[in-house]
Order: sequence, then structure tokens, then C-alpha cells
Amino acid sequence: MSTPYAKLPAWADYGLIPVINLFVAFVVAGFVVLLVGENPFRAAVILVEGAFGRGTGIAFTLFYATTFIFSGLSVAVAAHCGLFNIGGEGQGYIAGLGIGVVCLAFDSVLPWWLTFPLAIIASAAMGALWALIPAYLQAKRGSHIVITTIMFNFIAASVMVYALVGFLKPAISMAPQTRTFLDGAQLPKLNWVIELFGAKIRSAPLNVSFLLALVMAYLVWLLIWRTRLGYEMRTYGHSPKAARYAGISEIRIVIVAMMISGALAGMMALNPTMGDQHNVALDFVSGAGFVGIAVALMGRLHPVGIVLAAILFGMLYQGGAELAFEMPAISRDMIVIIQGLVILFAGALEHMFRPYIQALFASISPKAVGIEAVKGKGA
Repeated sequence: MSTPYAKLPAWADYGLIPVINLFVAFVVAGFVVLLVGENPFRAAVILVEGAFGRGTGIAFTLFYATTFIFSGLSVAVAAHCGLFNIGGEGQGYIAGLGIGVVCLAFDSVLPWWLTFPLAIIASAAMGALWALIPAYLQAKRGSHIVITTIMFNFIAASVMVYALVGFLKPAISMAPQTRTFLDGAQLPKLNWVIELFGAKIRSAPLNVSFLLALVMAYLVWLLIWRTRLGYEMRTYGHSPKAARYAGISEIRIVIVAMMISGALAGMMALNPTMGDQHNVALDFVSGAGFVGIAVALMGRLHPVGIVLAAILFGMLYQGGAELAFEMPAISRDMIVIIQGLVILFAGALEHMFRPYIQALFASISPKAVGIEAVKGKGA
């Protein structure tokens, strides 16, 4: 007889298992810290205090989380349709060029609250168009979406270099970047919100794109679980054959899902370009497109989980910088190792502890967890 399959309660499936995976990741990371001769408990305290102990740390944590929310939502939308979009880096790059053109054209004639909507449209449109090509190749030619989106990351990086050393670079500058945006294309900071709670912030780039990220998370929830399009996407993601039998156009649903995914990936470029550095420079995405994969997996492809996972990775970025400063033996490379362990246990080994938790729930209350005994023919 095979082992019974237990359908876990939602709070265990979406809360308990990710927490256990995260705990194990930090335990293993603690052993890594111990190997270099540092106290893992002190390292954990520095990590948390660096991210949430001061107002500036909180602001930086939320700033990093903003970009990760966009990239995580991008991956999640595609994943619900059974697609693995790992082209967020390239879609963000191309969207940055669209943002740059809008900001350079209107920053001297429009206030930020008019430039910002135009930049949102430009970033979403450019990201969606860059995702359209791999989507078309997948839907019409059968090309694998993973391969095409990977290759389009490299193409986008080359396009970025061409643009920033060419027509977007000021004539008097040697740096491969645009000129600094004027006030009409600089997003206002949200640091005052944290200061309302008594925290002091010296300088941090948290800006209104964080609010846009939260709005997009809500809209993605509406799309996936409250619209016909979202139902079709989830149906196709679960079973393409069933979707075709139900009359859902495979070409349409793949292209639409990837374009929405690309639009979300493109909007992550708003945070670093308009909210922080106030220009478009090389490598402004800084790997956020790939971090979005881990954020989406850890958040179980749900917008609420993605927001929480994005804040966690924002904590690792900000707290990791403080940790590397306070403990010189822990280099930035070791911070990357810790991030990798979180990705490993939250993503690749996501289901490692599930059988044991299922068995525990089954032994405590079989009826409560809804066991469906699956009897095999073998012993």
C-alpha cells in the first residue's frame, strides 16, 4: 500500500512549510558563519538589526523589496500559466530605456506626478513588447520559453550598452549613462511615513514606486483569482490539454500571459531609475530579475506571499551589507551564499519536508486534513 496523500490546511501549506524551509536555511547559514570563526547568533542579530533596527535600515529594506515585488509578480503571472519567465532582467533593461526616453523628454516641462504615469506606461509597454517575442516563438513555433528568455537577457544587455554609449549619453560625458533627470522625473521619497513612527532617517531612496508595487500586487490577485482571463491562465497552467478541450486558445493565452509578465518586469525599472539614481545607467537592474524567481517560489506564487518574500530578500540585502561591515570575516560573497541557501530551501527543496509534515498532520487528525487514501497494487 502506498503512503496516503494528505491535503494540508492552507495555513500549513502557505505558511508553515515556507517558515520551516526558511528556518533550516538560516540554520545551515549559521554553520557557514561558524566555519569562518564568527558567532552565528551575533551575526543573526546584526542582520536583523541592520534591516529593521533603525529607520534608515527599514527604508532601504523596503526600497530593495519594491523591485523584488515587481519581479516576483512577473514570474508568478507566467508560472500560473505554466510558463517559466526568466527574462525579467532583459525586460527590465529594455523598460529602462523607455523610462529614460520619457524622463529626458518631459522632466523639464512636466511635474513628477504627470511624468510618472507616462513612465509607467512606457516601462510596461517596453517590457511587454520584449516578452512578446519569446511568447510568440513559444506559442507559434514551439520554442522553449526558458531558452528564449535567457537569450533575450543577453540581447537586452547589448541593446542597453549600444543606447547608453550612443544616443542616450550626453555629448560631454564619458560615463555610459543618461544625464541626471530633473525634478520633473524624480519620484518623491516615502521616508516621512517611517518617521511618523518616531524613527530617524538620514538618507534612503524609498519612494512612491513602493506604493505602485503594492497596487500591482492587488491587481495581480484580482487578475489571477477574480477574472475569466486568470481562470483561463490557471487552467492552461494545470493542463494544456484540458484548456484546449475547453476552447481556450493556446496562442492567445500564452502571449497575453507573457506580455503581462513582461509588463510587470518592466515596471521594476521605475524604482532604481526614477526613485534612486535618477538616471539610466548600465546594470541598474542588478540581478533583481533572477531574485524575482526565488521571491515568487518562496511566496508560493501568491501576491501576499510575494510581498512578504520580497521584504525578506530586502532584509538580506540591507542586513547583509551591515553584516559585512560589522563582521569583516563575513564578506559580501558569504552574504550571497546565505541568499543562495534561502533560495535553495525555499525553491529547489521546497517540498523536502512536506512528506513528514503530511504524516504528522495525518497522525494527529486525518479527517481535518482530508486524507485521500491512494491504494497501490504493490506491497
